Amino acid sequence: MEPVVHGLILALGLILPLGVQNVFVFSQGITQPRLIKAFPAMIAAAVCDTVLIVLSVTGLSLVVTQFEWLRLMLLIGGIIFLLYMGTMIWSSTAVTSLDNKEALPLKKQILFACSVSILNPHALLDTIGVIGTSAVQYSGQAQVSFMLACITVSWLWFFGLIVTGAAFKKMNLPYSMFVLFNKCSAVFIWGTALYLLVSLWTSLSL
Repeated sequence: MEPVVHGLILALGLILPLGVQNVFVFSQGITQPRLIKAFPAMIAAAVCDTVLIVLSVTGLSLVVTQFEWLRLMLLIGGIIFLLYMGTMIWSSTAVTSLDNKEALPLKKQILFACSVSILNPHALLDTIGVIGTSAVQYSGQAQVSFMLACITVSWLWFFGLIVTGAAFKKMNLPYSMFVLFNKCSAVFIWGTALYLLVSLWTSLSL
């Protein structure tokens, strides 16, 4: 029981803070015309988290944390994708309509959800470093229980985000609020990219 409780609390603590991944999944719940159309973003984000959690528990954290060049590559990739995603989300608001608030089609939903999950260096290192390190204290069935608890939190959390987003949409808020939300999301994503750029510059200056 202890590994399950530990996994639930740890995973919730990692996923709860506001981040690009959460903002993106939540935005799809708001901007998609129906809840089911936000499922691709939710599932893609949850699957990516599942893969990262499994890899972290099986030892990938040891590889990532020991090679500086790999960390730098993650930073560069993350910056490029976040800048692109922010631009797409910002420009998409100009062509949506009140009857069709679909900010992104299915393929772009999946692409962006994967990019903010896998190519977000801080989220990647946190997941691999923290969960991977915590899993070391368990073995056998206890380690599997810890891993499954973390994965369960991830799936439930992302499902909750799109449901909450869809609930916001039913409040009959003016369309301008949806446009404003998307633009704020884009600015937040650009801000994260800028933060990563500063981190990259600092790393190269050392």
